[in-house]
Amino acid sequence: MKITLLTVGKTDKAWVREGMDIYMSRLSHYVKFAVNEIPELKNVSALSKDEIKSREGELILKNVRNEDFVILMDEHGKEYTSVEFAKVLEKRLSGSSSDMVFVIGGAYGFSPEVYARGNAKISLSKMTFSHQMVRAIFVEQLYRAFTIMRGEPYHHE
Repeated sequence: MKITLLTVGKTDKAWVREGMDIYMSRLSHYVKFAVNEIPELKNVSALSKDEIKSREGELILKNVRNEDFVILMDEHGKEYTSVEFAKVLEKRLSGSSSDMVFVIGGAYGFSPEVYARGNAKISLSKMTFSHQMVRAIFVEQLYRAFTIMRGEPYHHE
């Protein structure tokens, strides 16, 4: 089992990369984890929001295999506490051999085709975060979930 964070656009903020690196290093003790950054589209000023979502959607779908379990990071997705997320993740990890792919879309969200392909949607908060920040927050929450599953003292209730 492998977990991948698939993102539209590269991380251009050093502090985001540094935060991600800290938790990615810690995650390596629990699970195979990778970040796959799809380059942002070029020359989008002449494109509509729907055209941008469609083109980004094509790139997202090219990076997802048929057997992957795809979770879209979406503002309309289900919200979990850290403990609830750990339980959902543990159930998914123990019940399937499919790799999991968490997807952070572009600024305008996902195309209908990506929504159709997604197996689940989750939201990190009712608040909106930049797509850069979401990467670091998500990787930390993934690490937190694994420490909760193992009963390690990182998370405090």
